[in-house]
Amino acid sequence: MSDSDAGGEQEQESKPTPRPVTAAARRERRASARPAGKAAAKDADKARPAKAASSTDGATKAEVKKGRATPKRDRKEKKPSLVARLVRFAREVWAELRKVIWPTRNQMVTYTSVVLVFVAFMVALVYLLDFVFRKGVFWLFG
Repeated sequence: MSDSDAGGEQEQESKPTPRPVTAAARRERRASARPAGKAAAKDADKARPAKAASSTDGATKAEVKKGRATPKRDRKEKKPSLVARLVRFAREVWAELRKVIWPTRNQMVTYTSVVLVFVAFMVALVYLLDFVFRKGVFWLFG
C-alpha cells in the first residue's frame, strides 16, 4: 500500500459521525449513548406483558388494591423554627444581592443627575400650572 492510501483510511476513521437532523434521529442517538442502567430497566419493564392476577374469583390486581384504605400520615411535617426561617431568608437575600450587577460610580452620578433634573422640571411644571390656575380663578371669581 502507498502512503496516500493509508492516510486516506485514517482520515475516514477519525471523522466524527454527522449530527442528526431529525428529532427521531436525535432520540435514537441519545438512546444509543445512554449507559445500560435505569433506562434499560424501564424499557425492559415496558416490553414485558402485564401479568393477570390468578385469583379464584377472577378479580384483577387493581381491584384487589382498591379494597385497602389509603394509609394516613402519623403527623404533619415539622415547620422550621422562626430563627431558622429568618436565617434562610437572610441567606437567600444575600445570594440574590450577589447576582446584582451594581452600577459604577460614573453611572450612579449620571443616573442621579438625570433624576434630579427630571424632578426639578416636574416641580417647575406643577408650580407654573398652579400659578396659571390661581390667576385664572382670581380673575374669574375676583
